[in-house]
Amino acid sequence: MGVFTYESEVITAIPPAKMFKACILDGDNLIPKILPQAFKSIEYIEGNSEPGSIKKVTFGEGSQFKYMKQKVEAVDKENFVYIYSVIEGDALMNKLEKITYETKLEASPDGGSVCKTTSKYHTIGDFELKEEGIKVGKEMALGIFKAIEAYLLANPDAH
Repeated sequence: MGVFTYESEVITAIPPAKMFKACILDGDNLIPKILPQAFKSIEYIEGNSEPGSIKKVTFGEGSQFKYMKQKVEAVDKENFVYIYSVIEGDALMNKLEKITYETKLEASPDGGSVCKTTSKYHTIGDFELKEEGIKVGKEMALGIFKAIEAYLLANPDAH
């Protein structure tokens, strides 16, 4: 088993507290609402968003995947940190044991925020993850982030 780590950074005009609330705390309701073609539903099957909880994400018709299960590892509302792992689903392609994402939102000098994400891909056996595989996940995450940002800019009183 190997672990491949990938880091990314995205800048937004939305302050960290507002972006964290929309993406993380209210994301299970908001994301399927603003991206219904990508996400059909997000529901907790164990727990209720606290660490150890497991949620099932059912993808929409526009996705190449059917579903995934995510385990909440940590939620730090004061420091805007969220850690979760994809532990089941076709997104793992039977080649990955899990993918763990650590997202941290920090204030930027202009009043917006910087979203820093560390992704750790835990492979099965001697499978080597290619750059293309990481790129697909990164583009999907960026698309969700930008859709939430656009929603918040268009609806400033929403969150």
